[in-house]
Amino acid sequence: MSPAPALSTVTIGNGPVALVTDEYRVPDARGVVLLWHGGGQTRHSWKATAEHVARAGWTAVSVDTRGHGDSTWAPDGDYSMDVLVGDVVAAAQRYPSPVLIGASLGGLMSLVAVGTGRVAARGLVLVDVAPRIERDGTRRIGEFMRRHAETGFADLDEVADAVAAYNPHRPRPTSTDGLRKNVRRRDDGRWYWHWDPRMMRADADEPSRQVDVDMLRSAARRISVPTLLVRGRQSDVLSEEGVRDFLELVPHAGFVDVGGTGHMVAGDDNDAFGGAITEFLARV
Repeated sequence: MSPAPALSTVTIGNGPVALVTDEYRVPDARGVVLLWHGGGQTRHSWKATAEHVARAGWTAVSVDTRGHGDSTWAPDGDYSMDVLVGDVVAAAQRYPSPVLIGASLGGLMSLVAVGTGRVAARGLVLVDVAPRIERDGTRRIGEFMRRHAETGFADLDEVADAVAAYNPHRPRPTSTDGLRKNVRRRDDGRWYWHWDPRMMRADADEPSRQVDVDMLRSAARRISVPTLLVRGRQSDVLSEEGVRDFLELVPHAGFVDVGGTGHMVAGDDNDAFGGAITEFLARV
């Protein structure tokens, strides 16, 4: 077991955009794991996973994707997959040969970065996402993200109610303090999601902006590094059919189905997810 990591905030530049990260550095690390969250989340969603990774002897770096958290909003409003993958490339230049772990949108970014050869990764973990995802699930994400984007919330209790309605299988938190990392209070006194509303379009069901599925499948076929697909068993985004399709595209990939979890696998069961990740890292 490695000693407690040294936690620091590190900023990675990519043109006009500054990507804010939390770096959990351990001495004599086996390597670096770059953690990419899903659309509408922040780097803080990886805190427990990053600590698992650090205890296993790896330096973990959780990144706020552009337009999210403390990272810069895209000056031109461009959140296309090509631009987002460019941010993965910028991070990998600072941390060469990383293991990439990506959830949802972050998983698609990681898949494309590795499958197109733009990042020479040591390993890849996709969390509840694959080239084939379910329309109803992504539509529900889009509706949730758009519902309060312009109007905001009167207080943090309203934020907690909205999150609880979206994730009914997860207990509503007794304290709303943790939600302060996901919203910002503006001059009008209302609380708004931390992400750039321009990331969503009226014709998009989720923030990947309807990435070309054929491109995703082509990228997946070219993945040769050790790969793990993790699914939340109650997920309405990644189905069993989507898993089978991915395993046909990437025959050497491993697969873990985490019971009692939905699309937000890591947040639903940090211990089970962290255990699956550390087992994978032991083989990389």
